[in-house]
Amino acid sequence: MQHIKVAIAGAGAISEFHLKGWQAQQDVSLVAICDPDREKAQARATAFGIGAVFTDVAEMLAATGPDAIDIITPVGTHAPLVRMAADRGVHVMCQKPMTPTVAEAEALIADVGDRVRFMVHENYRFRPHYAEIARRVQGGEIGRLRHARLTVRSSSLFDYPGKVPFLLGRQPYLAQFKRLLVFEVLIHHLDALRSILGEIEVLSARLDRINPELQGEDVALVTLKTADGALIQMDANISALGYPPLPTDRLELLGDADTLIYDRDRISCLSRPDEVSLHDLAANYQACFTGAVTEFVTGLRSGKPFATDRLDNLQTLRLMESIYRAAGVDV
Repeated sequence: MQHIKVAIAGAGAISEFHLKGWQAQQDVSLVAICDPDREKAQARATAFGIGAVFTDVAEMLAATGPDAIDIITPVGTHAPLVRMAADRGVHVMCQKPMTPTVAEAEALIADVGDRVRFMVHENYRFRPHYAEIARRVQGGEIGRLRHARLTVRSSSLFDYPGKVPFLLGRQPYLAQFKRLLVFEVLIHHLDALRSILGEIEVLSARLDRINPELQGEDVALVTLKTADGALIQMDANISALGYPPLPTDRLELLGDADTLIYDRDRISCLSRPDEVSLHDLAANYQACFTGAVTEFVTGLRSGKPFATDRLDNLQTLRLMESIYRAAGVDV
């Protein structure tokens, strides 16, 4: 088995789940971690047994010579770090979104070319419940899809008096994002829908804001269409009073043979209501990070395309921008 040396760029809140994913891999070593905040990087290094700590990615790459880098940094830093890695022949896994805009992603993909393997860490399609739905739909369980509705709810940005909204406590810079819910959250769901239903297109979109402290939207109503004409409605609100801070999803897939419903932690067909597939959502949260890392490691060793290769992920970015255009938001 090919041994893989990995460097980590970014020691923020989400890095914990990436690092647990890396710990689950065989014959992989984490050789270094880098963050502008050295204390954060050192804390992660201590917790995960990483031997070297840096505050500069270029210095880390030069000093440790990794085979691959996992980029877990704010979106505005992704493109320069990907280019830096590619210039040194280092394979890349980069957190989503790949770049702030489709144009920047297209330029980045062209610059990197095939010099290194390049995967985007878009992990919702690796969540066990969404992976199960994809298998069942593609296995013909509901027949031809005719209609679908996805509802997304959380209180992660609700402005409770005297409290910092959950998502802003974890990622405070999001308050300044002029494109928020679709760019940061629904991009996951768009990719999951693509993995289940194939390519889709945006027909219409309306965006709104409940929390007045935000620059961007926290509510979205989007209508999409599959390649063979089935309509999909996305109804999302992440400032929803009373809901848990992490998003809860409900997906109804109405086919000409059956209707499949995923609701929070359970999946069932209406024709067989007693046959319920239950999911542990807390376990699934980590599982999707581990699944994405495993996809990257397996692809490096086998040479097979990544499920969320940079070219595939570009399609998800294009959907995201199409929603903003349909809603009249400048992209």
